[in-house]
This record gives sequence, C-alpha cells and structure tokens, in this order.
Amino acid sequence: MSGFFCVDGGLYRFLSKFWDLVKLNFMWFLFSLPIVTIGASTVAAYSVAMKMVDDEEGYVARSFVSAFRENFRQGTIMGLIFLVATYAIYLDYEINRVSEEGSVILIVVGIVSVFVYVTAMLYAFPLLARYENGIIATIQNSMEISRRYFGRTLMLAALLFAEYVIFHFNTVLMCFGLLFGAAFAIFTVAAFSKRIFQELEKEPGAVR
Repeated sequence: MSGFFCVDGGLYRFLSKFWDLVKLNFMWFLFSLPIVTIGASTVAAYSVAMKMVDDEEGYVARSFVSAFRENFRQGTIMGLIFLVATYAIYLDYEINRVSEEGSVILIVVGIVSVFVYVTAMLYAFPLLARYENGIIATIQNSMEISRRYFGRTLMLAALLFAEYVIFHFNTVLMCFGLLFGAAFAIFTVAAFSKRIFQELEKEPGAVR
C-alpha cells in the first residue's frame, strides 16, 4: 500500500506521534504522582520529547525510565525549587485577591516574579535533559536564552497559553487534555528548545 495510508504516509505518522504523546503523558503523570519527583519526571519527559521532535525516539517508556534514573537527583532538586516558587507566586496572588485594595507593591512584585519565574523555568528542564550542568548554572542559562531569544520565547509562551485555552474550552477537549495535554505542552517547548540548542551548539563556547 502506498500514499497517505502507508507506513510512511501522513496518517500513520500522525497516529504514531499521537500514540507516543499519550504514552509520554501517562509516564509523566505516573512518575509525578509522589509530587517530589515531578522535577525528575519532567526532565525525563523532555529527554524523550526532544528525541520525538526529529523522530529519533523508538521506545517511549524505556527511554523515559532511563532518563528518569539518570536525572533523578538534579531533576528532583529543580522540581522542588520551582514548586516552592510556584507556591510563593500563588500566595502573592491570593493576598492581592482577598485584599480590598490590592497593594501596588505586591502587584508589581507579583508581575516581576511571574516574569522571572517563566524565564527561569521555560528552558531549565530541557537544558537539564540535554546537558550536564549545575542547578544554578542551568537556571541562569535558561534566563539568558529567554533574553537572547526573546521573540521566540514570547511566541512559545503564546502557544502554550493557546494550548491551555483550547484544552479547557469544553468537556470533550478537557478529556483530550487529560489524555495528552501535558505531553503536548512538553513537546511544544522541546521543539522550540531543541532548535535553539542546536543553534547555540554551533557557536564555540556558547554551551557550557
């Protein structure tokens, strides 16, 4: 059989990629259940997703478990850092929400905190998945990439927001979101990140 329905056809590739995302979503959710391991699980998911971007991935579950073990320590530490940061931003939001007149200082602090949080987080887990580096250096590199590729970072943030809106549009789409939404977001970030990393790797001394 040839054409659209063959093994190399568009439909087969689409269904294959969709099934890989479903499997990756399940693995990420399963290994994130203890909460404290969500960082290691996320690094593992990015490791698999960056291979999926260029169709280099063959066995999602096997590769995920291997990456989870290799990045357990640093991934867990990174995950705990961002869990604490997320909770701090949430507290700032709640304080402003319940106060009759939101403090201007708290609002400004909240906006700045969210900006720093996003720039520090967006590329941190993909960086851990691809390179061996310290936690602080990884966060600094994530912020530097966000600054250097500001336009792409804005586009990526807009895409992630659009995905969130779509997967919360109605009950049917929410079911699809539960099925592969997290993995789809990870794949989106991985696609942007891998292209940027490949560009940086061509520059001597750019990747450290």
